Amino acid sequence: MSARVALPVDDHLEEVRTILRDGVNLVLTAEPGAGKTTRIPPAVLDVLDARHPGVVVLEPRRLAARLAAQRVAQEMSSKLGGTVGYQVRFEDVTSAQTRLRFVTEGILVRQLLGSTDLKGVGAVVLDEFHERHIHADLALSLLRRLQQTIRPDLRLVVMSATLDALPVARFLGDCPVKQVAGRVFPVDVEFAATPEPTVGGRHLDKQVADAVAGLLRRGLEGDVLVFLPGMAEIRRAQEALSGLARRENLVVAVLHAELPPEEQQLALGPNARRKIILSTNVAESSVTIDGVAAVVDSGLARIPSHASWSGLPVLKLAKISRASATQRAGRAGRTRAGVCVRLYTRHDHDSRPDHTPPEIKRLDLAETALTLHGVDVTDLSTFPFYDRPDASSLNAAESLLRQLLAVDETGALTPLGRQMLRFPLHPRQSRVLLEAARRGYPWEGCLTAAILGEGDILATDAARRNHRCDVMAAVDAMETAMTGGSLARQASAAGLDVGAALRVERSAKQLQNALRGVLPAPAKPDGDEHTALQLALLTGYVDRLAMRRPKDRTPDAPYLLATGGTARMVQTSAAAGSDLVLALEVEERVGGRNDGARISLASGLELDWLLDAVPHLLEDVTDVEWNAQAQRVEVFSRLKLLALTLEEKRVDHSEDPRVAQLLVKQALQSGLGSFCDVEKLALFRARLRLAGQHFPELEFPTLSDEDLKRALSEACAGLRTFKELQDSDVLSLLHNRLTHEQQQLLGQDVPDEIRLPDGRKTRVFYVEGQPPWVESRLQDFFGQLLTPRILKGRVPLNVHLLAPNHRAVQITNDLSGFWQRHYPAVRKELMRKYPRHFWPEDPATAEPPPPRTRPPR
Repeated sequence: MSARVALPVDDHLEEVRTILRDGVNLVLTAEPGAGKTTRIPPAVLDVLDARHPGVVVLEPRRLAARLAAQRVAQEMSSKLGGTVGYQVRFEDVTSAQTRLRFVTEGILVRQLLGSTDLKGVGAVVLDEFHERHIHADLALSLLRRLQQTIRPDLRLVVMSATLDALPVARFLGDCPVKQVAGRVFPVDVEFAATPEPTVGGRHLDKQVADAVAGLLRRGLEGDVLVFLPGMAEIRRAQEALSGLARRENLVVAVLHAELPPEEQQLALGPNARRKIILSTNVAESSVTIDGVAAVVDSGLARIPSHASWSGLPVLKLAKISRASATQRAGRAGRTRAGVCVRLYTRHDHDSRPDHTPPEIKRLDLAETALTLHGVDVTDLSTFPFYDRPDASSLNAAESLLRQLLAVDETGALTPLGRQMLRFPLHPRQSRVLLEAARRGYPWEGCLTAAILGEGDILATDAARRNHRCDVMAAVDAMETAMTGGSLARQASAAGLDVGAALRVERSAKQLQNALRGVLPAPAKPDGDEHTALQLALLTGYVDRLAMRRPKDRTPDAPYLLATGGTARMVQTSAAAGSDLVLALEVEERVGGRNDGARISLASGLELDWLLDAVPHLLEDVTDVEWNAQAQRVEVFSRLKLLALTLEEKRVDHSEDPRVAQLLVKQALQSGLGSFCDVEKLALFRARLRLAGQHFPELEFPTLSDEDLKRALSEACAGLRTFKELQDSDVLSLLHNRLTHEQQQLLGQDVPDEIRLPDGRKTRVFYVEGQPPWVESRLQDFFGQLLTPRILKGRVPLNVHLLAPNHRAVQITNDLSGFWQRHYPAVRKELMRKYPRHFWPEDPATAEPPPPRTRPPR
């Protein structure tokens, strides 16, 4: 057992204890190497009482939790699993005597679901909080809520090396902030001279080999820690370093979260030979790895994200933040002066963000939302998040949970939703697992859910072509590989990725154990296995339904998506050719001839399965639409699921009020001429306005656009086409809306025409904004002394007196005055121009001549 080494944080432990005795919260920032991870939790343990004697320490990764627990147990001279233990997925090294428990963040969130008061836990320490994992954010929010309600005695300590402490301290009630200097040796940081052309570079393995060789040529003493994005890059770097390792007698070790602990120990433990440790970002923030004198930093990581299509967690290759780069470089200066070789330029480093954006701002929130409902939060908009996610992300999560029947319309958790909470899975996977179990295939459901969480585990296209669909291909291949013999050997023979297959088996077995506590009585199988699993998949991914257009069955025909838009199926999929599929993964492709979305992972379905699996989302709707070409309203009866129309037929529903409403809308958009005589309407409006001006007591309507729309609505009742509307009499409807007295006055005193002295009738012209008028030959008014009047004599008409050429020679509203004052002069001019016409000296007593259609020859 190694001796306890003095660390910088030791000088501050008593102050930490005092702060926590006087209060309940603390934010502690400590530079790398200060010893916060191993020394602060035991100090917190010292201040707890017997009622709640336990401390839970949240670590961002399984490796960090395991290493920290081992180190603390060693320093406390305790057997691991005694006073000090750890719990991560697939491992629980704790006992009834354990008071100091190191766990991954999701473990505590699940504990809060089962024990909302955290009985027995007196303090929670959130380590490396700067990484801002979604479970850490959620845990902090839930713990603060608990502290402000039923556990005011609960102590919370938030720790990090690169954390902005003030926002956290404010969230924790303006609690104290303690800063601790670290034991950091000088680290010489070097940058690449030229940038790589792409993210990750084209020869990352060669860059790593060159960097390690360069460090050895300098006579570097100690081990080299190389940060790489993932296992694929680690394997390539192993191969690139193999020759150098043989020549220099080096050990090339691998450090990855998915490796078994005994294999991780090869990288972590002492070795007689110098080690080159190829690691993912699991080594960024954990206890010190002894012996490391140099770091080679690729500047890359696979950052947790989620597939925008499936909603499931994925790891995307991305550049790390400056804070992560600082963490990585610090690994070279923990026990001695060191060097950090960055495989990217200084400019690249300086242009990176300070921190990686919090996961709660960029990941799918369905699991978070379900967890909150599990602790009786019905309205997520009121929950006190440490860092509130976007409302759109929360709304999308809530919508999905309703589709999955996990919550009802009020936000309350359903019995099914409560069962889904029992599994450490995305709600989609939990729904699939439970549905498969309900149909009598519990193990197969566990296997399917595990495969969905892992991703596409099939290594070859041949494995996909041998089965009915891509998802089922993975299930079939796994079942084959697990039947007798070594899983690793069988998996390779079945075309599976061996590491992925081993992880799927372990996860499926864990889910099977959890399922026994949820559904203790197994159901009898309902139908064949493939059909049951596809129906189960449908319940979890119903919004990923895609259907080929009925009239387009060409091999590359686009599929209509339930969420809107279209995508094409990759032809290597065994689901290619199916008219209806679950599109479990859709990729956006840019460039080349096949731009757009491509369905890369799918499962073929039958239409009648929808009624069996998701009847709550099927909707019979009647849609009313405008056919612009035929100028008519059409009514369709449709069977819909979200944005997807599964079946449709045209029906006759002319009594549906929406038919008339749409006909009115289209008529108004098309203009007055589409449904009535524009001139007659203008004339009617002008007559109404004139009558209203001179008989205000009768309260004539002005015939506004709203009046016209109401009349049009009456005319459209029972109609569907413009032709029918044009054949109807909208003006009559407008006229009939007048009172009897208004109609009488309009008909008698605002006439369409008046009678001339010779007995003939002439039209009265009405234009809004102008006086009404009549026009006719000047001779037609011989014998008429008074100006014609309308509206019971209140309004004289303007008289347009026309020459034989039908042009006005005079306009007057005083006919008597015209005869007396102007006619003599006008007569002379007309006699000169039209000598054959009759131009009497006394027009007031003359009789009008008969009408002439043309001038005499």
